[in-house]
Amino acid sequence: MKLTIVGCSGSFPGPDSPSSCYLLEAEGFRLVLDLGNGALGALQRHADLADIDAICLSHLHADHCLDVCAYHVVRTYSPYGPFGRLPVYAPADAPRRLAAAYGMPDEPGLDTTFAFHALSPGTLRIGPFDVTVAPMNHPVETYGFRVSYGGASVAYSGDTGECPELVNLAKDADVLLCEASFIDEPGLPADLHLNGRQAAEHAARAGVGTLVLTHLVPWYDRRRILDDAGRGGFTGRIQLARSGAVYDLG
Repeated sequence: MKLTIVGCSGSFPGPDSPSSCYLLEAEGFRLVLDLGNGALGALQRHADLADIDAICLSHLHADHCLDVCAYHVVRTYSPYGPFGRLPVYAPADAPRRLAAAYGMPDEPGLDTTFAFHALSPGTLRIGPFDVTVAPMNHPVETYGFRVSYGGASVAYSGDTGECPELVNLAKDADVLLCEASFIDEPGLPADLHLNGRQAAEHAARAGVGTLVLTHLVPWYDRRRILDDAGRGGFTGRIQLARSGAVYDLG
């Protein structure tokens, strides 16, 4: 299984990265986790847009899903298309919300391009991957994912505040892609996002191999986020996410 970080910027695209997007590959199957604003452009550095096999959307904030609208254009109007309907696993309101974002009526919406499947907690098979879905602690319906293949696993927090479900989801994972949107300072809003220290605390409780801090908001100093994580009691490897970084998990 190979993991590519396509986009890791939180809330809006930054100068060095689009918003959230991660590509997982095994046996020639390409699964995209989130497709935030700006991500479709960077995704083309790593895969042909005709070769994506499925998408999972953690939630329906723009920085995690908006480029599905642009991808509709590619799959519908490309001179090599139209492509077949692509499975999209997302919160139940995704068809309506994304059609509205694109400017289409509810009918036919984007159903000519995408086959939407409403997410719920549990484990499902997507291509060669076992994908475990768990609810996260965010103001809208939001899910984290654990993608497993061949004895390796990658856990992804999506957006979340402090959340015991994230610890369970990431238990003994090889890599935890964990959001670290805030710097560690007093007065942070509850049940919204994590800071670096909190991300490391979740990683320590889960016993993961590598913690990759992601959803990095451009107005914060990334080195500060990394320093904060160093105070979270996690003794494994900690890295800052970087657009274009690749992890080969065997």
